[in-house]
This record gives sequence, C-alpha cells and structure tokens, in this order.
Amino acid sequence: MYAYTRIRDIKRYFKWLLSRDPDGFFVAEIDGTVVGFVASDANWFSFAEFKKIGEIHEIFVHPKWRRKGIGSTLLLKAMNYIKSRGRDKVELWVGNNNLGAIKFYKKFGFKEEENLGKWIRMGRKI
Repeated sequence: MYAYTRIRDIKRYFKWLLSRDPDGFFVAEIDGTVVGFVASDANWFSFAEFKKIGEIHEIFVHPKWRRKGIGSTLLLKAMNYIKSRGRDKVELWVGNNNLGAIKFYKKFGFKEEENLGKWIRMGRKI
C-alpha cells in the first residue's frame, strides 16, 4: 500500500536513499544473506522543527526474519548514528494503517506528531 512497485521506481528510490546520507545506511545479514536494512539521514531538514534533525527514511526486515530483534537492532543503530552526528531528535513517517509499525515505534518512545493524509509523522528526542 505504501511501497513502490515498479523496478525503476524502486531503484531510483534506493539511489536517493543512498545519496541522502551514505553513512546512515545499515544492512543486517545472517549467514551472508541480507535480511533487513535501515536508511537513516542525519542531514534532514525538518520543516516541522525548522532545523536539521535525524530522519529514518526506511526500515525493512524480510518477513521470514521478523520478531527476532533485527528491526530493533537496526532502529537503535540508526538512532545512535544520528545522535553521534549531533542531532537531538529523530523523526519518521509511517502509514496510518500500518498499525504494527506504529506499535513498534511507540515501543521505542516515538510519539505521533502530525497526521497528513495516509501518513503519520512520529518523532522522539535522542
């Protein structure tokens, strides 16, 4: 519902993610197999905060590997990276019907800050 579906759009999106903050892109592997990733950005300018903050653009764990702590590890790695770059807040956007993800982010202290159509902006201090 929220993802790109055409290959060229997916490739363009990944290039954009990597161009935003290459050092903030982390991959989880198990036995040489990629099972998840997080694309974080310590250079994001938030118009809601009117300053640079950290942004989690994308976090994904393959369905086969979910509920094993991989998503938690990736999110914490991204937040630590963002904090190490001198940012004091991190935000992300999540689909308003993605109740599992919303619950996951709330577990880490994210709060809903704005609802914009099918998206919810969530944030927290770090």
